[in-house]
Amino acid sequence: MTLTQWFIFFLIVQAVHFAGTWKLYVRAGRKAWEAGVPIYNAVVLMGIINRPKWWTILLFVPIVNLIMIPVVWVETARSFGFNSFKDTALTVLTGGLYLYYINYATDAPHIKGRDINPKSSSGEWTSSLLFAIVAATIVHTYFMQPFVIPSSSLEKTLLVGDWLFVSKFHYGARTPITTVATPMLHDTIYGTKTKSYLTKPQLPYFRLPGFQDIERNDIVVFSWPVDTLVDITPGNMRGSVRKPIDKKSNYVKRAVGVPGDSLEVRDGYVYINGEKNDLPDRARIQFSYTIVSKELLVKRAQDANGNYVFPSDLMNGRYEISDIYLSGVQGDNGPYVHTAQASEASIEKLKNNSNIISIERTHYDATENNKAIFGAKPGRASSVDNFGPIYIPEEGKTVAINPESLPYYKRIIEVYEGYEMGRERDITVNGNEILMNGERLTEYTFEQDYYWLMGDNRHNSQDARAWGYVPFNHVVGKPVFVWFSKDANVPGLAGIRWDRVFTTVGGDGPLVSYRYWFLGALLLYIGWSFFRKKKQPKA
Repeated sequence: MTLTQWFIFFLIVQAVHFAGTWKLYVRAGRKAWEAGVPIYNAVVLMGIINRPKWWTILLFVPIVNLIMIPVVWVETARSFGFNSFKDTALTVLTGGLYLYYINYATDAPHIKGRDINPKSSSGEWTSSLLFAIVAATIVHTYFMQPFVIPSSSLEKTLLVGDWLFVSKFHYGARTPITTVATPMLHDTIYGTKTKSYLTKPQLPYFRLPGFQDIERNDIVVFSWPVDTLVDITPGNMRGSVRKPIDKKSNYVKRAVGVPGDSLEVRDGYVYINGEKNDLPDRARIQFSYTIVSKELLVKRAQDANGNYVFPSDLMNGRYEISDIYLSGVQGDNGPYVHTAQASEASIEKLKNNSNIISIERTHYDATENNKAIFGAKPGRASSVDNFGPIYIPEEGKTVAINPESLPYYKRIIEVYEGYEMGRERDITVNGNEILMNGERLTEYTFEQDYYWLMGDNRHNSQDARAWGYVPFNHVVGKPVFVWFSKDANVPGLAGIRWDRVFTTVGGDGPLVSYRYWFLGALLLYIGWSFFRKKKQPKA
């Protein structure tokens, strides 16, 4: 829906509200016209139902208002003596239209100073649950959201099994685009393949002001731009759908290129404006290697028949040599050929091991029209190790559109600044002439900033090299804190990585855990709460 359509819808809602409640306002000692003034009528209504005026704000917060509006309907009915379960059910099931019956068919007086405390334990539990969901939704949407790292594309900065707190306010919180959705759920309902939201109606994209720009090499959580899967369960890619921006799958990568940069990948290393990208000291670039050794680099075990077998976690990183991630091994009696991902520092350490025969890094040479790489076209060679140079689009900057540049900018024009913004744009090529909606297109001015996001695990990361630029309106937030971390391959408490619990994501130098500071603050708070309650006079 456009802003004009939303404004018309808002006026219709106000008219419906006025028609169904103006007599109730009068019975409560207010003026009839007050029921017809947008926003002001909600403030007045809060006084009528004996609720705080700040509730008015919650009526206009997307997703939260799906809970608050029915609550206000019910509270209005109860403020005029309609308290039964039947009254509550009719109010909710009729979408608030039961208030028309109370307004026109009854003379029920307003109950001034009504007791708003729940009358039963179930009522108290329901009230507490509703407002817990409201509070969590607000925090989740506008301040801080928990995420878990599912893949190894940013090893060693972030590990599989890290649980993060992602700040929404550093770059500015993105307000919801979907208006009807299940609170606290993303794109599907847990345990099902059912969407947790309605595709329409949608609000226009809007972002609250942030206090920090995305800087080069920041780790960023973002909505996967090319996500069109109905069901994103791993290994289950059925069907496609145009997902709203805020319901696309969430990814986390490093912003190696920012707006205005010229970016190139040479032999797996990123170059910005002709110079090699200088990564933070905690970042560890990883590549694929073939390692030949006299003895296995992984532990072996014997089965019930005495035969040697590899442990079940062989493919998941449980190795005698730290920081070596094996994806395959060949050889029965040696030498053994291992396929692995590892950082350069780990490989340097491994070279001093007398067990090692040879180590060779995998190199992916550029091939012409490599369709696995973004921007592929005949006559252009690329690979995961060799790519570009390309320009990272910047808001307000204009580029020439021609057969050479079109593969890089076509999706930006048609999708990110096209149908996702409510515009239908269709680009076609007629010989050397490029047309947009039938009109010649020779240049284009970008309407927002774009970023180039890559994983540190250069040979095991699905990133911008496969699907291109990430628009700023797809940015979710900045990871700031690892609050928990567990190795899924180690059962029980032994798998908890205590050195990573309550550590910061950014920063320089060795990783420092603040878990003892947190536990100390928690104990002080519990102690303070206990003694404060002890000092309170008994009723």
